[in-house]
Amino acid sequence: MVKAADIMTKDVATVRGSATVAEAFKLMKARDWGALIVERYHDQDAYGIITETDIVYKVIAFGKDPKHTRVYEVMTKPCIVVNPDLGVEYVARLFADHHLQRAPVIQGELLGIISLEDILTKSNFMEEPSTVVLERKLQDAIQQARTICAQTGPYSKECADAWDIVEDLESAKVHLRVEKIPKTAFEEYSEELF
Repeated sequence: MVKAADIMTKDVATVRGSATVAEAFKLMKARDWGALIVERYHDQDAYGIITETDIVYKVIAFGKDPKHTRVYEVMTKPCIVVNPDLGVEYVARLFADHHLQRAPVIQGELLGIISLEDILTKSNFMEEPSTVVLERKLQDAIQQARTICAQTGPYSKECADAWDIVEDLESAKVHLRVEKIPKTAFEEYSEELF
C-alpha cells in the first residue's frame, strides 16, 4: 500500500505567523508552492497553514493590503495534519471529507506536505486501484484457505486461521467500497460442507 510518506513533497517551507501576507506570497511564488506551513510558537503549539486560496478568499476578495495583513490573520490553525504512515486512499478520503487541497505531513515534527497533485501524479492508483489489488489478494486468500482446509481438515486451527485472513480482506473490501456483501466466502464454503 502506498503511504503518505511515499508521495509527499519533502521540500516544504515555513513562515512565521507575524510575517505579512505579501512576504508569504513572495516566498510561495519564488518556489512555485501553493501553501506554506506556519511555524509553531512553542513545542505544544499547533501548526498552521496559509494557502493561495486563503490569500485570494481572505485578503484579495476583501481588498485588504497584503503588506499590512499578517499571516496569522488569514491562516488556518490548527490545521489538519497527515501521519506519514497513512495509506494514500485514506489521505484522499480525509481531503474529500474536509475539502482540502493539501496538508502537512507530521510525526512529531514537520516532514513534508501532501497535495491533491501528489496523490494524482505520484501514487499508482490510476494504474492499480486499491479495489483491484484487494480483490486479487482476496481471491488468492480464498484459494489458499480452501487448499489449507482440504489438507488439514475443515475444523483445524490452520483452516480457521486461513479463513480469518479471508474475513479481514473481505472487511477491508466492504469498507473501501462502502457496500455490504450478501454472503462471505466462509459462509459459502461452510454451505458446501453441509
